Amino acid sequence: MKLVRFGEFGSEKPGIVDAQGQIRDLSGIVPDITGATLSSGSLSKIRSVDPGTLPLAPTGQRLGACVGQVRNFIAIGLNYADHAAETGAPIPAEPIVFNKAPSCIVGPNDDVIIPRKSQKTDWEVELAIVIGERASYVAANEALDFVAGYCVCNDVSEREFQLERGGTWTKGKGCPTFGPLGPWLVTKDEIPDVQNLPMWLDVNGERMQTGSTKTMIFNVAQIVSYVSHFMILEPGDVITTGTPPGVGMGMKPPRYLKAGDVVSLGIEGLGEQRQRFIAFEDSPPDTSKGRHGH
Repeated sequence: MKLVRFGEFGSEKPGIVDAQGQIRDLSGIVPDITGATLSSGSLSKIRSVDPGTLPLAPTGQRLGACVGQVRNFIAIGLNYADHAAETGAPIPAEPIVFNKAPSCIVGPNDDVIIPRKSQKTDWEVELAIVIGERASYVAANEALDFVAGYCVCNDVSEREFQLERGGTWTKGKGCPTFGPLGPWLVTKDEIPDVQNLPMWLDVNGERMQTGSTKTMIFNVAQIVSYVSHFMILEPGDVITTGTPPGVGMGMKPPRYLKAGDVVSLGIEGLGEQRQRFIAFEDSPPDTSKGRHGH
């Protein structure tokens, strides 16, 4: 299944994509696409419904993040061998784990705000894992049983905040609007091999990233298992799993995003995103709501 959330920021409704690519309204079946509706039992309930019997969502609706009420937004750094090489970093012996602020999550086509005083806002196409069952100390060979599905994430990053301001990476990863998720939450049964998904990202129509999940250093099962040894993973938690080469920081000279730039990205089977980057000064007063794209 391809699950979506549609409508204005903060009041999204749940939906499902039918065989014709149209969005059907699921709000008569489940209240939202959140951790509470991602257990295997709840997904079975959704799966038992014929999408053709559900009302169509109004056309032209904004797409929200494909999972709502995310409590824990975890990220894995330097997890592609070819990306580690481009940044000159050694291959990590264990996954590098950091957090993105859940408050940074926005829809796949919402505007992204370049933070105040930012000079080094960068892009990263990533595969994100959405957890479906409570996971603690799970073995790698069982880890996929705890996964509900996958989605596209742009792990937007401010490199000066991340690397030059001391302490952890988190400061450069959780700025408002830095976590576009979606368009769809694709349940794992639709993805035959999550470790062989082509992925790409363009800036203003110019291809910057071309990669595949097959060059991950730590695979999805290893990541879920590893993280579950340091924290309890709850349904609806999101783990974004690293990026292939082609980020702005790795270019010579480095290249960063400026107001007016348009970033498009996608992963095979998981859909595409498109964001316009805007200056902080041009963003709406309540930056937590972002401003949705066009």
